[in-house]
Amino acid sequence: MELASSPSTPSHSVPSAVRTNWLARRNAGDWLFALAVIVGAGIAYLHYRQFMDGYEIAILFLHIPLLIALGWAWRPFRLFASIVAVLALTSIWLYQGDLTRAEDVINKETKEVLIKGVFFLKYLLSSQTAISWMSAFFFIGTGAYWLGLAARSDFAERTGSAMTWGAVVMGTTGLFVRWYESYLLGSDIGHIPISNLYEVFVLFSLITALLYLFYEGRYHTRKLGAFVLPVISIAVLFLLWYSYSRDAYQIQPLVPALQSYWMKIHVPANFIGYGGFAIAAMIGIAYLLVSRDILANRLPKPNVLEDVMYKAIAIGFAFFTIATILGALWAAEAWGSYWSWDPKETWALIVWINYAVWLHMRLTRTLRGEMLAWWAVVGLFVVTFAFVGVNMFLSGLHSYGSL
Repeated sequence: MELASSPSTPSHSVPSAVRTNWLARRNAGDWLFALAVIVGAGIAYLHYRQFMDGYEIAILFLHIPLLIALGWAWRPFRLFASIVAVLALTSIWLYQGDLTRAEDVINKETKEVLIKGVFFLKYLLSSQTAISWMSAFFFIGTGAYWLGLAARSDFAERTGSAMTWGAVVMGTTGLFVRWYESYLLGSDIGHIPISNLYEVFVLFSLITALLYLFYEGRYHTRKLGAFVLPVISIAVLFLLWYSYSRDAYQIQPLVPALQSYWMKIHVPANFIGYGGFAIAAMIGIAYLLVSRDILANRLPKPNVLEDVMYKAIAIGFAFFTIATILGALWAAEAWGSYWSWDPKETWALIVWINYAVWLHMRLTRTLRGEMLAWWAVVGLFVVTFAFVGVNMFLSGLHSYGSL
């Protein structure tokens, strides 16, 4: 069912008593999820505190209210988080501290299999296998969404949504397991898996998909999956090429500049921004088609598309702003200067200005409709160059992210 207008309710229309009793309205499922998050964080602290400094412990416990609030506001997130936790913990248990359990141990001379890898690790729950499943699910989901749009098939669209959820479950599990695997290689090698292009392309795919799934549920329409999933599939194609042509899936020690707690908050915030901008661009394409009466009877109304586009850019801009500020603080610690006009920094500023002006034009009603849609689409090319192009064609202090 497609909505003719934004489903959000203005805050001024909500009675103050209702807002005051927000906590009182939590049900047993809400409190059970909150308890699970608190217990999980406590167990993580007890088991891994020897690998954590004060900043990392603070980040761990700051995630408790954030995850609880997210689970309360978006209920599908609870099941997603629960399944990821079970799969990741199962993988850790199967490893039993031995990284070789994820693959066969072969005698190099006789080619004889000496030790057979654990089946579930080898084919399902090791990081590389889980990310491969993620890639397959994204491709299937993209095809299902397009089939649903072309054939007006609700079953195909529901399949696309299920495949997308499956992809984010496996991909997120893969990143958590990769984090554990890095410590199995050595405590000096262990690090959060968001340090190179391979890992951040996985992160980008997951964040973009999760943001889309949120809007899919919020607006009660799966029609936009046919537009958003292709940009994720393109990222996954690059990921696969980069992985197998450069052996990028291999876990490597962090370069000195990345050995900082800032990375753990700067990079995720940055990619929430990129994910929001990518969704807005693809929704902009849908808007341009509908405004030309192409697929107009199959897609949401233009005002709904514009509302999704605006909200995606707004949340992307908010997190990108936070990431830019954190990046400046990180730069001051790593390089002694808050801003060096490094190519990556310069293009980050260009991206920020681009979307700041977009939001200003939209909020002041200076521009509406097709012009904003075109702007959002072009903005994706600016973001892509800032994300990948700078690493390919320009050199600077961020050379550790090069192709």
